[in-house]
Amino acid sequence: MQRNQIIRTRLGWTLLDGVERLVSALWPARFKGSVGRVLLLPAVLLIGILVIGLGYMIEYSFHELDLSTYRLKDEYSLVNYAVIADRPVYMRVLNRTLLAALIVSVTTVFLAFPYAYMLVRTRSALTRKFLLIALFLPFFIGQVVRAYGWLIILGKQGLINSLLEGLGLPTLNLIYNYPSVIFGLIQYMLPFAILLIVPAVAAISEDVELASEGLGANWISTFRYIVLPLARPGLIGAFVVVFTLTLTDFAMPEILGGGTTDFIASAIYDSFFQLSNAGLGAALSMILVMIGSVIVAAIFYLAGTGTLGVREQSR
Repeated sequence: MQRNQIIRTRLGWTLLDGVERLVSALWPARFKGSVGRVLLLPAVLLIGILVIGLGYMIEYSFHELDLSTYRLKDEYSLVNYAVIADRPVYMRVLNRTLLAALIVSVTTVFLAFPYAYMLVRTRSALTRKFLLIALFLPFFIGQVVRAYGWLIILGKQGLINSLLEGLGLPTLNLIYNYPSVIFGLIQYMLPFAILLIVPAVAAISEDVELASEGLGANWISTFRYIVLPLARPGLIGAFVVVFTLTLTDFAMPEILGGGTTDFIASAIYDSFFQLSNAGLGAALSMILVMIGSVIVAAIFYLAGTGTLGVREQSR
């Protein structure tokens, strides 16, 4: 029995040595410094594809639609951008989208931080398990399914209005308006914000808080001057991610808004698939990309590139 075990062990080591020799032959030692670059290659390829697609969108945005053939003209022009500037409806949609992105981002981060803090600091294993399940459960339900679920709850004949009718109270208009879209977006974005804030809170040693309290600070001062500044990377990262996701969201405004509160993504969709005007849709897309990029760049400029844990190189 012991002899068989020794034979199996030797055979295992022989196989491992063979695999090691094969790897050494396929990937010599002089290439080991390139492992990181090779691992980055798939991401670089995906970004390259995105850049190529973005280049096509930029090119389309400078071509006017020929109404006689419903094809883009060969001549370059700024007609699509002029149309966007001349029609007030596009500015209203853009302002509505930016305002929603700001409201959703601020509210989501405000709600996510206590949840993340409780998840990290709680000493109860049962409470932590409950918070984790509640956090990850929404990821198993698609955004569209969640939006239609809110229609069932908030609709004219939904659960809330049915309860109000049963109590003899007047029903409420809870869907197909701007507040319902904001509510749906906050509910959808909340798990993303929590996941980004949790590592920032976990990186704060509990001893730091205890030391602050030991020096005479109350929990409000500790929270304000110790916890919040140290959690700043997670807070800003969550704000940026939620802001950009809200800025480009399509499903929630389309479903919960019912066509009455279009966002810029809805206008882009209509330009491509309702008006068959790829040039106008591309121009709207470029404006959205430009505005989002400028806002995110401004946030990182004000907060510093070290906000997300990226070290700034000294000059």
